[in-house]
Amino acid sequence: MDLSNLKRRGLMYILSSPSGAGKTTITRALLKKNDELIVSISATTRPKRGGETHGEDYYFVDIPTFNQMIENKEMLEYAKVFDNYYGTPRQPVEEALSQGKDVIFDIDWQGTQQMTEMAREDLVTVFILPPSRAELEKRLRTRALDTKETEEQIQNRMDKASSEMSHYSEYDYVIINKDVDTSISKAQTILDAERMKRRRLTGTSNFVRGLMDGL
Repeated sequence: MDLSNLKRRGLMYILSSPSGAGKTTITRALLKKNDELIVSISATTRPKRGGETHGEDYYFVDIPTFNQMIENKEMLEYAKVFDNYYGTPRQPVEEALSQGKDVIFDIDWQGTQQMTEMAREDLVTVFILPPSRAELEKRLRTRALDTKETEEQIQNRMDKASSEMSHYSEYDYVIINKDVDTSISKAQTILDAERMKRRRLTGTSNFVRGLMDGL
């Protein structure tokens, strides 16, 4: 039978976690393992830095343009961080989903709440937890050796972690990241299963009808 009409709509795959729990490492591993998985590119009002490219690192826009996008409901989620705005433009994501590509997001619980209101059917949400508070602090201190973060910054991240982790129950899945390879495998399993959800498959009705007619 002709399988060319069997298509799949892509999904939006959100990974959230407190800083240091392993979200970025898992995201990078999934991107390497999945050709049809792309990372979401945010829009921002902050100035472009040296070496950054519009449309690859960020979509760089001015504040009036960003506000107009919000008013026109062209943002799936957005937030103000210090004096700059960051957000997820709807159009590039919609285009990717319609082409059967999956889009991965590295956003916090607030952005996830906004996206849940805007596009729940396309959304798969995963919260990454550390195995213990002591392990989270250990990872932050190890990372600080490279990033040169101060003791105050480390403690601020630990304080913020408690607030962030309190929102775990708003997510579809939870992964406790004790071993990163195991966590990557679990995140991949979730992605594979969600790709096979019946509601994401198009052309299946005609395919099954053809199977039944042939019996």
